[in-house]
Amino acid sequence: MYLKQSLQKQNAIMKYLFFLLSSFYGLFSFSQAPKYSNEFLHLGVGANAFSMGNAVVATSNDVTAAYWNPAGLASSNQWLQVSAMHSEYFAGIAKYDYAGVSHSLGNKGVMAFTFLRFGVDDIPNTTQLIDNDGRINYDNVTTFSAGDYAFMGSYARNLKVPGLSAGGIVKIIHRRIGDFAKSWGLGIDAGLKYQLGEHWKFGLVARDVSSTFNAWIFNLSEEMQQVFIATGNELPSNGMELSLPRFIPGFAYSHAFGKSEKSFTLTTEIDLDITTDGKRNVLLSADPISVDPHMGLQLAFKDLVKIRGGVSSFQQYQSIDGNSTWGMQPNVGIGIGVKGFNLDYAFTRLGAADAGYYTHMFSMRFNLNQPKKK
Repeated sequence: MYLKQSLQKQNAIMKYLFFLLSSFYGLFSFSQAPKYSNEFLHLGVGANAFSMGNAVVATSNDVTAAYWNPAGLASSNQWLQVSAMHSEYFAGIAKYDYAGVSHSLGNKGVMAFTFLRFGVDDIPNTTQLIDNDGRINYDNVTTFSAGDYAFMGSYARNLKVPGLSAGGIVKIIHRRIGDFAKSWGLGIDAGLKYQLGEHWKFGLVARDVSSTFNAWIFNLSEEMQQVFIATGNELPSNGMELSLPRFIPGFAYSHAFGKSEKSFTLTTEIDLDITTDGKRNVLLSADPISVDPHMGLQLAFKDLVKIRGGVSSFQQYQSIDGNSTWGMQPNVGIGIGVKGFNLDYAFTRLGAADAGYYTHMFSMRFNLNQPKKK
C-alpha cells in the first residue's frame, strides 16, 4: 500500500513537472505560434510605469524608454543614465529583475542596453525519487532553475520632421529549464513618437514585428524519458516557437499649472495593447485580434515629487465556484527625484481581487555627467 501511494505521488509530481515544461516554456512543433509566447517580455519595467498601469508608450523619455518605446530615447539628453528594478511575485517564488543603461550620442542619437530576467529557482527535481528497487530515496532529489532572459540593444534619434522621433530594438532571448530544455531566440521591435504642440504626445510600438522566434532543444536523460512514458506523458521534441506581432498605440495629454513657473504638471495617458495571436481574456476579445486598454495618471510637482495611479488588465476572473466576473488591476505609486537621482515605488495587485496577490515594486534611476577632461 505504501509503495502504491508513493507511486501515485510520483505520478502526480511527474505530471506537474511535465505541465511546467509544456505550459511555461511551450513544447511546440515546428513554426507554431502559441498565445502568450515570451510573455515575460511584456511584464514591464520601472515602478513608475507599473503605478500608471504601464500606460507610458507616449510619455516615456528616459532609459526605460529602451523597453517601452525606443523612440522615446531620443528625448533623453543625459550622457549616461542607469536604471534598475527588482520585484518578487507570489510570496517570492518568482523573481523579476531589470537593469538598463542609456548613453546620449549628441546629434547622432541615443543608444541603450536592457537586461531582463524572470525566473523560479530551487525547484525540486523528484523524477528519481523512487529508485530502481521501488524505494524512496530522498538523496536522489536535486534542484534546478527555470529562467527567462532577454538582452536588448536599442537606438533612437530625432527625425527631420519637428517633434517626430524613431527607434528600434534588437533582442536576444534565452530561456532555460535546468538541464532539461533551453532555447535561443531573436526578435526586432520598432517605435515612433510624435509631440504635437505643448500638450499632446503620441506613441506607437510594434513589438515582435519580425515574428520573434525561439528555437527549442530538449535534453532529457534516458531515465527521465522512461518516467515520462511510464506516467503517460508525451516526450517533448525540438522545434521552433514564434511570437506574433503586437502593436501598442499610446495617446497622452499634459497640462502645466501653478503660480510658480507652472510648478505642477498633470499627465494622462491611454494605451491599447493590440495582439494578433488569437482570442485573449481581455476587454475587447476577438480572433485573431484582441485589444487590451490600460490608462494612467500622474501629478508632478516639478521634478521633485510625482504621484501616480492607473488601471490595467480588464478581464474576466473565475472564482472557485466557477462563476466569472469582470475585474481590473489597480495601481498606485509615488516617485521622488533629487539631483539626478529618482526613486519610484508602485503598489499593484496580481490576479483576482479576492486572491490577495499584492506586490510592492521599487526601482531607481540616476544620471551620470560626462567626466571633465583635464
